[in-house]
Amino acid sequence: MADPAAMPFVKDQLDRDLLALLQANARESTANLARRLGVARTTVLARLARLERDGVIVGYTVRLGQDVADRGVSAYVGVTISPKSAREVTRRLSRLPELRQLSSVSGEFDYIAQLRADSMSRLDALLDEIGEIDGVTKTTTSVVLAVRTDRTG
Repeated sequence: MADPAAMPFVKDQLDRDLLALLQANARESTANLARRLGVARTTVLARLARLERDGVIVGYTVRLGQDVADRGVSAYVGVTISPKSAREVTRRLSRLPELRQLSSVSGEFDYIAQLRADSMSRLDALLDEIGEIDGVTKTTTSVVLAVRTDRTG
């Protein structure tokens, strides 16, 4: 997630502290959040409602334990597309449940897709599916061997 201090609708240190607690445990009860922050539960509820309304909080998620995450295979796929096919390629890629992130990038590729498959054979099938999308002219895949640093959670 982005740095809470840089978010436009984060008003003060209480907002930043609340967001930090939620990033550590999004299932924390409002009563526990209030206790840890030293404010009333109604204050936490009001802050959460405002942060959600303002688009600072856009959802709550589950992070898998490392033992579960290690069971599959991750890959980054550079995708080159033909002119005027961006919308359709993006739409088709976004339908893949194994797609974790799709970014348009500068450089050699038009997009970088981050994939997470449950097996090498499923990754192979995904790469075939991606290569068959109308408008995709080239893919280059790098399989993740080990994650050295992860600051996403």
